[in-house]
Amino acid sequence: MTTTFADLTTMRVGGPIGRLYVPETTPDLLDLLRRATAAGDPLLVMGGGSNLVVGDVGWDGTVVRLATSEFRVDGELVTAAAGVEWDRLVAATVDAGLAGLEALSGIPGLVGGTPVQNVGAFGTVTSDVLDSLSVYDRQTGGLERWTPERCGFGSHRQSVFKHSDRWVVVEVTYRLRRSDQSRPIEYVDLAKRLGIDVGGTAAPADVREAVLALRRSRAMVLDPADHDTWSVGSFFINPVLAEVPEQARECPRYPDVKGTKLPAAWLIERAGFPRGYGHDWGNGTVALSSRHALAVTNRGGATTSEVMKFAAHIRAGVEARFGIRLGPECDLVNCSF
Repeated sequence: MTTTFADLTTMRVGGPIGRLYVPETTPDLLDLLRRATAAGDPLLVMGGGSNLVVGDVGWDGTVVRLATSEFRVDGELVTAAAGVEWDRLVAATVDAGLAGLEALSGIPGLVGGTPVQNVGAFGTVTSDVLDSLSVYDRQTGGLERWTPERCGFGSHRQSVFKHSDRWVVVEVTYRLRRSDQSRPIEYVDLAKRLGIDVGGTAAPADVREAVLALRRSRAMVLDPADHDTWSVGSFFINPVLAEVPEQARECPRYPDVKGTKLPAAWLIERAGFPRGYGHDWGNGTVALSSRHALAVTNRGGATTSEVMKFAAHIRAGVEARFGIRLGPECDLVNCSF
């Protein structure tokens, strides 16, 4: 039976895979990468499939699905292979008495994806805690040790990895703190759930549980029985603009190194697309999550083509209302909108 991307991604759409390999050790992963590069074989490296949408035609090449699972704790340094399940690592660091990752609890995907997206939530981003990483360069065939400065962080969710298949993250090292208190909590909803003032701290284990509860309330913790979680999380990226259009003057604004960041969820809802929108649009297989306006969800039986048409519909409505064109936060392969 042919494996498809619908079988391996959280949105559960996408066509067939040409050749699938699942390396379980870092040496096996490097061997696969070297052989595919030497052969000039089209290569797609994927993790947990939580940030990936592939077209209905699939991918006629080699797919490497990361399954490397080694990690180690050395004092305040935590080093993990790219294939380690992210939330498993977060839980392990909290159990080890380390603070720094607790606000990133419940985020689906694998360790290797965290520097690619500069994954962040509730005031913490990967670049805050990143010490170094091992990167395979497909152009030179070398394995290199990088510092965070080489990763191209800065503007919202950007890195040098995001729009290039030249580099593959193999291993990541995080520098955490041995502490019984989190960093200051600046998000009102999280502070409220913890029963503390904004700017206060709490035990990392308590922060983790509060974050998980908040994410579940927004359908951001994977649940096979809940179609609101059949998504890639935030489908649309928060736009960063050099100048905010007059039509969006009331939109909340946040500073960014490249201008001003606007919350895409606010734009989407004010453009006439409330949470849950889409059940009566098209054939009802694609809709916004009933709990999160940024999540485009598969209601069962959707195709990638239907997802793209729906995303284009939302984007067109936002552009007509605010003059702002939204882009994807997820990776799109052999599809577009």
